Formats: sequence, C-alpha cells, structure tokens
Amino acid sequence: MPRSGNVFQFRMWIAGERKYVRKSLKTSDLETARQRAENRVFRIASDLDQGKAVFGATLGDLIDKYLEWRAKDVQLGLVSKGLEGISEGRFSTIQSQCRAIRKVKPGTLKLSELDADSFYDWQLMCQDAGRNITSVTVRNETATLNQIVAFGFREGLCHFPKLNFRPITIRKDQVGRRGTFSLDEYNTLVRFLRSYVSKKACPDDEERAERRKIRDLIYILSNTCLRLGELRKLVWGDIQKVKPGTDKKGRALTIVHLGVRAEIAKTRSARKVVSRGGEYFVRLKREAERTEKTDLVLSNADGTKPFPKRRLYQHWDAIMNGVGIPDYRDKKLHFYSLRHFGITCRIRSNVSLVTLAEMAGTSVAHIESHYAHVDGEMMEQAAMQNFSYDENGFEIKE
Repeated sequence: MPRSGNVFQFRMWIAGERKYVRKSLKTSDLETARQRAENRVFRIASDLDQGKAVFGATLGDLIDKYLEWRAKDVQLGLVSKGLEGISEGRFSTIQSQCRAIRKVKPGTLKLSELDADSFYDWQLMCQDAGRNITSVTVRNETATLNQIVAFGFREGLCHFPKLNFRPITIRKDQVGRRGTFSLDEYNTLVRFLRSYVSKKACPDDEERAERRKIRDLIYILSNTCLRLGELRKLVWGDIQKVKPGTDKKGRALTIVHLGVRAEIAKTRSARKVVSRGGEYFVRLKREAERTEKTDLVLSNADGTKPFPKRRLYQHWDAIMNGVGIPDYRDKKLHFYSLRHFGITCRIRSNVSLVTLAEMAGTSVAHIESHYAHVDGEMMEQAAMQNFSYDENGFEIKE
C-alpha cells in the first residue's frame, strides 16, 4: 500500500466476530510478507479452534479479570487453579503493580494489537512514562505481567502464553534493602514513646489507651520480627506461652512462644516464634476488652475488629515527627522497618542465620542478600579486635 510506505499489510475476515484483523507485515518484500501472513493465518485459526476471542478484550479488561481472579485467592486456605492462596499484603502489591502497568500501557489497548514482544523493553518504557524504577522493581513487575498474560491465555483472551523481556542482570549490591533504624534512632524512639503515652502529653483517656496499644505494637514488632500484617491477624489463641527468663548476662526478661498460622503468614507456611518481649503481650491483654482465644490481639477499642490501618499510620506519622524524623518516608522508615531492626539486632548478637530465618519466616538467602550491610559492620568491628596465638596455635582475643 503506497500510503504505508509500500509495506505489505495483512487482512483477514473473522466471521464469528464479524470484523477484519488488520496488521502491518512490516516488510516490502513480497515473499517475506506471504510467509508472515501465512504464519498469522495459522495462529489465528489455531486460536479460533480453541475458542479464543480475536477481538474485543482490552488490556484493562484483562487486568480487571486477573485481579478479580486473584482476589479470590486472598480467602484463607484457598487453593485456586493450582495456585496457593495469597495474603492481603501480596494482593495489595499486585494491585499496585497493575496500577503502574496502566500508567505505561493504556488500558484501552486492544489485546489483539499486542504480541509476545510488546513489553520487551519494559524498563525503558517505564522511564519514558516518567517512572524511575530499579532493576529489582523491573524484575518483579515483569513477573506479574507474565502471570497476567498466562491467565489471559488460559481464559482465551490472549493469543500468546508469555511475554519476552530484555534479560535483566541484578548484582547483589543492587538488591535494595528497606530502611531500618540505627541504634541511636531506636533509643530516641523508645524515649519518645514514654512521653507519647503520658497523661501530660495526652490527657484524653481513650486516646491515651490507643497510644499505649501502638507503643506495645512497636515493641512487639522489633522483638518478635513479625510482619505488621501477621501481627494484625494474630489472635490470643496464637500466644502459646509467656514465661520469665534471663539473658546471657543474667538480666531478667519475659519470653513469649507464639504460633504464626499458615493462613496469616505472608509465605503461607506456619512457623513458631520464640522471642523476648512477652511483657508487651501481657500489657495488651490486661487492657483488652476481649481476650478469648479467637479474639484479635491488636483490635479496635471494643475488640470486635482489627485495629484500623488508617489510625496506625496516623500514629506513625505523629511518632516520626515527634522523634525528629519528618523525612521518614524518604528514609523508608515504616512499621516494616521495626522487623528489619529486630533482624539486624539478632545478626549483631550472632544468632544463627538458619534459626533467624525460621523465626522471621524467610529464607537464609534473603537475609544474606538484604542484610549484607550488617555483615560489613561486624567485619569492621572484628578487624579492630586484637588477637594473638598461644604455644599450641590457639587464638587468644585481647
């Protein structure tokens, strides 16, 4: 066609949908065009034989259907189409990724206009759309994109089963770690919380009770290394034992044994956590309205519903400003940072990575890759230690 620069075009009538498929063959060579046209005819015919639609569905439709399907997997204990149920947190991440995808590729885009290479340069596409994302984020989003396309292929919405992407190489030092507190920052946080829950700072009894709940939540997260989502779903029946104990220096502390059920764990694997910080559970229970085994540990004022997430973050904002970290968002200091602080403290205390991984509900490899900075600091401390050897060749630290 002269108006297309003498590039051959493909056109095929789809009787069932009463439309023509039109596509550029991107060549001015007749033999090449014929071969590409034949391949396209065979592919469309194969899709039609399998009952797959050629027209109609858009990228937005596909994303909406995918989210609707994955929302069912949030139900506790659900196994759907071979995929294990997912946590609310994971589903929230998927929703966020889908919103990002719509910013780069319009939801009105017809699926018939896409092929396996339509997202090949995903990182460049994101940059062109004003998104400055890391290689790790690119990898995570491309994985979700392929899950969406695989779902669309199974449902007859896509005519290809997976996407091709430019290979991504991620070095170990590129794996970003979430923000965590320094020891000085955490000590400042502890001191501030003492005044935050005081009658002088908060005369209202109801508000002060809520502040005490937030205070104990912060201490529990940093001691048990639980995820915020896991703690919000913990019930009193999950607290198996609270008992007195002592640390290596003979100082008194309170040990808590708790079970994280598979349905509330991010990894969907049950685990047992044994940690210091049992006194914070004791305090919460003493002030709780409802303490039956099925009642939530962290609930609203009357104990009937989970503590509102909106209020959690309002308190966090007030606490971070009170501590003197108004740029906490830029520093990535959130409730999740308390878990990271707890894990960091365990590494500094030379807790076995295997034991720590089991307690935190993650892998040893994850801890090694995300907490390498702690290893570096410990190596510097070790380098500053003096040592010598006795006559038998044994190391003597000085």
